[in-house]
Amino acid sequence: MPETATARLDRVLDQLRLYEHPLLNFSARVKGEGVEVTIQFKDTAIPVHTYRFDLHPRDLDHPQFEWSFQRQLYDALHDYFVEMFTRTPQDRVERRQKEL
Repeated sequence: MPETATARLDRVLDQLRLYEHPLLNFSARVKGEGVEVTIQFKDTAIPVHTYRFDLHPRDLDHPQFEWSFQRQLYDALHDYFVEMFTRTPQDRVERRQKEL
């Protein structure tokens, strides 16, 4: 693993250590020249997918990384929780077919 990839991963892991959530676990790994962040639901008995998002080298190397990381993490959390819906108003046709 190149030194730059290791340094970038360490930078992300340092940021993730600042966050604690009662429902979610956070982790990260090197992916190419960037880093992939993983968000997992702590209760494995509930069948919820694992959410992943990539951090690109230009974002990881930016002087304001800490602020942009927080924005990306919060955006990912929003997307993850929205994707957890098992039913939405947009499912109306399907619900009618199932008589729900």
